[in-house]
Amino acid sequence: MRVVTGVVGNDIHVVANRLIEISLKERGFEVFNLGVNTYLEEFIDAVIETDANVLLISSLNGEAEGWSRDLLFLKSRFDLDGVLFAIGGNLSVGEAKEEEIIPKYRAYGYDLVFHQVDLNIGLDIIEDTLKGKR
Repeated sequence: MRVVTGVVGNDIHVVANRLIEISLKERGFEVFNLGVNTYLEEFIDAVIETDANVLLISSLNGEAEGWSRDLLFLKSRFDLDGVLFAIGGNLSVGEAKEEEIIPKYRAYGYDLVFHQVDLNIGLDIIEDTLKGKR
């Protein structure tokens, strides 16, 4: 399984990004890490170029929402039906409830949304989803 990952927008959380990459590789994924400060369009291009099965975007500064609003539009321009779209990290600026955040990001086009979820739990869910268990 191929995964494109990286940090969206103006977020520069390099350490968390590297930990995600290492964890994915340990689980046997082929990882294409775009690094930090990545635009949504760059993620979509990489998914297409690598024929990725998963796009896993992270954000720790809470500003992913503004960078994610065009995901449905971008998905509609390309045949990405077989790709699992996931986002995780700290997905809001200030305090916000998970009950508000998850539906908002799902409406943007993400299949899985992990707001302040432990990395390994999130990766377990991604693996289960890919295996059709969830």
